[in-house]
Amino acid sequence: MAVVAFTQEMATLGSDVAAGVCEALGLEMVRHEVGDHVAGKMQVKKSLIRRLREGKAGPFERWTADEKSISIFTAEEVFDLAVKGNVLIRGWGATMLLRRVAHIPCVRVCAPMGLRVERLMKRLETDDEALAQHEIEVDDHARATRMAEHFDVHWGNPELYDLTLNTERLPVATCVDMVVGLARSASFQETPASRQNLADLALAARARAALKANPATAGIDVHIEGRAGRLLLRGIVANDREHALCLEVAGAVAGAAGIDDELSTMSGRMKLFPQQHLRK
Repeated sequence: MAVVAFTQEMATLGSDVAAGVCEALGLEMVRHEVGDHVAGKMQVKKSLIRRLREGKAGPFERWTADEKSISIFTAEEVFDLAVKGNVLIRGWGATMLLRRVAHIPCVRVCAPMGLRVERLMKRLETDDEALAQHEIEVDDHARATRMAEHFDVHWGNPELYDLTLNTERLPVATCVDMVVGLARSASFQETPASRQNLADLALAARARAALKANPATAGIDVHIEGRAGRLLLRGIVANDREHALCLEVAGAVAGAAGIDDELSTMSGRMKLFPQQHLRK
């Protein structure tokens, strides 16, 4: 089941490339659906998530937004979509989240600023070059900021992608052929190991989202990994009640075959290392 992780700059014809790839490989294209999932999980308006991602949210909207929740619920949806397969996921950090999966190609579409401004002016049916460039710069800044905050990477770094396509030099049809060829190549065929890796990443993302969605565990921050269908929980919680809640909520996550519990409580650590805590 083919999966393509895809990112593009505004006015690069990336949407045309994505549509062509989906038609050639028989994939579903997903973009705004991820935001709908996140908005539903956070019980906020879809327009708020969209404005935040576009860099157009006001100061109050940015202040009230829980970026960590957005990140956690986005990862849950992206991984679950990838597990289902036969999908091209546009944006939403999919190239960063899924680049750890060997059978998923990560593709970026770009073009020089001047050409992008020309294309956007044509799309908007305007001769206001400054307006078009401002829209692109706002979108670029928002995208780069998200990537830096959520993944600690520079969004334009070519080393992050398996294929970078410049539509100034490559027509859309050629770009489509190149992505399709990459997805069909031997290097990007699913194996039992890569499939298990994806399933484990999805399981861990599901568990993080479950903890964040539950009011009783939303503020608890622990390390979660998926290992061959089991969940590993590691970290420090405040007390036995928080410990039990983490195990209960994570244990109820769909697909979890069991839990490897490496959590410790703060009270237990104080008993083991009393002098260390006294010095603090």
